[in-house]
Amino acid sequence: MKQDFFYPSHDGKTTIHAAAWLPEGKPKAILQICHGMCEHIWRYDEFARYLAEKGFCVVGNDHLGHGTSVTSVEEHGYFSEKDGDLIVLKDLHTLRRRMEHQFPGVPYFMLGHSMGSFLLRQYIGRCGKRLAGAILMGTGNSPLQVLASIKRMCRSIALFKGWHAHSNTLNRLSFGNYNKEFEPVRTPYDWLSKDEARVDTFLNDPLCSFHFTVNGYYNLFSMLEDCQLEPVVAGIPKELPLLLISGDKDPVGDNGKDVRELFRTYQAAGIVDLEIKLFANDRHNLLDETDRAEVYAYLLRWLELHIPE
Repeated sequence: MKQDFFYPSHDGKTTIHAAAWLPEGKPKAILQICHGMCEHIWRYDEFARYLAEKGFCVVGNDHLGHGTSVTSVEEHGYFSEKDGDLIVLKDLHTLRRRMEHQFPGVPYFMLGHSMGSFLLRQYIGRCGKRLAGAILMGTGNSPLQVLASIKRMCRSIALFKGWHAHSNTLNRLSFGNYNKEFEPVRTPYDWLSKDEARVDTFLNDPLCSFHFTVNGYYNLFSMLEDCQLEPVVAGIPKELPLLLISGDKDPVGDNGKDVRELFRTYQAAGIVDLEIKLFANDRHNLLDETDRAEVYAYLLRWLELHIPE
């Protein structure tokens, strides 16, 4: 059974949309999903229903600037005037507390995809205690000096055009080369999946067909910067089970290179239950890939193995 509900954002003005997929009876565990950039929680319906049939409660919210947490076109891809990434983290935590109150004592997992993986990496460095496990899907890294430079560019553009402005330059810097390996391409989003029907679904979704504002990009790069900082990495509980999962043709993770680098970083940080899985020939959206049944089954096995006895 799927339920939609709403709760107030920490920005003080927005109502956050969330959805929960409930199993029959008491759930064996809860999985909270942090969705990616320019998408929304409804896109996870198929995977959520799959897990609900296996006894899991799946829950997730539309971040600020996304899905039906947005009330006007101008707010698509806009977080908040100040501390947008931290407000999104607080909104995630509010949802977690709400679900833990509804199902006390039920093991709690979190999954972050793409931009959601950057948020989750920040989150587990601050609030990872008492989680049963975390899954980082479609993640990546960027050099800190590059991120600092792009953030300066965002501030310069905003000075002249405002934070709600859009920038083709920032779009190109963020996604300009993602399709290069897959040329000749059919759409601007061929890098998402080999499944053309799933790519078209994303392309034709009115809640996905928008570009980030300058504010959105600034906060995106702030997320990616923050999650790589040593204090955040060091703050991850050493006993927290972590799964790093991506396609080995995912340009966000530099075809697996960034994912392997992050694995080594977490190893060096002393995380003891750490696993990496790169699906051969898969692109960015693993849950939309042609072998998604295999991906679903892999994630289910990992979750069930990490439910505390």
